[in-house]
Amino acid sequence: MRRVVYLVACLSLFAGPSLFAEPPSVPAKSKPASVTDSKQTPKRAKKKPAPFAWVNPIPKNRQHHSLKHGKFQSPSLKQDIGYAILLPPGYSEGESSKRYPVVYYLHGGRPGSEAKSLALVPLLHSAMESGKVPGMIYVLVNGGPVSHYNIPGEPTKQGADVFIKELIPHIDSTYQTIADREHRGIEGFSQGGRGTMRLSLRYPGLFCSAAAGGGGYETERKISESGGRESEKLVFAEGDNTWDLARAYSKTKTPQVDWMIYVGTKGFNYQNNLAYMKFLTSLGIPFERIVVPEVPHSGLKIYEQRCVEIMRFHAANFR
Repeated sequence: MRRVVYLVACLSLFAGPSLFAEPPSVPAKSKPASVTDSKQTPKRAKKKPAPFAWVNPIPKNRQHHSLKHGKFQSPSLKQDIGYAILLPPGYSEGESSKRYPVVYYLHGGRPGSEAKSLALVPLLHSAMESGKVPGMIYVLVNGGPVSHYNIPGEPTKQGADVFIKELIPHIDSTYQTIADREHRGIEGFSQGGRGTMRLSLRYPGLFCSAAAGGGGYETERKISESGGRESEKLVFAEGDNTWDLARAYSKTKTPQVDWMIYVGTKGFNYQNNLAYMKFLTSLGIPFERIVVPEVPHSGLKIYEQRCVEIMRFHAANFR
């Protein structure tokens, strides 16, 4: 039985209120009706997500000397698929050059874009450049129209298959990777956390290391209990969710995957992450955990405190 590690971030003490605390509510002063009506601030419209695209170049404000944008021709979709790739310090090409393990990072939100998680790049690069963690290749994945899911019967919405069956072979044939499961990890946050857990349970023969951050496990449970239905318009294959796949994996527990679940206590998925951890424990599936106090639903804010620990988790699993 593996040891379950519970890491809790240490917080500094402040003389004033917490940096993450909401400001106290202040009763509104009464105003004459005419003044209130004329100066009422209109509500800001909810920002619509950008239209989905399989290729999304790196924006100017996210450029980094070790970060590259790439694309490949999808055999199934007959079109280009984009990805971003962070190469470790000292990376060089050639047959005699050093090869590196790979972590595939799955973005949050819908629809997909390989440019969604680029804010993590400076933290990842700094941890490797400083020598705090060994060199690894990080691939930032475009999860497709429904972010890391396949939609049955819709050939253009097979984001999971494009990643698993096409992107991974492309990366291994194009870059200096160690192309085996013992040197391949997967990670993601929010929608990417769901995708990380689901795909590592579904394909344990592909990944030895999986770190799932802030996943929406209550939604995954709903999908399990409704035969694949997340909503009236979004129906997945029956059994393709983190609850049913965990039950199936628990029957054999092979190949062994080293899992981590991380979450902030102020995140809206905090309680359902605790519930899913309890569920995994009931199935006898071991995992490590990082719970970061006072941090909201933000992969970046968790990384600002725990980047090195999460990267070392992967590095320790590569053998």
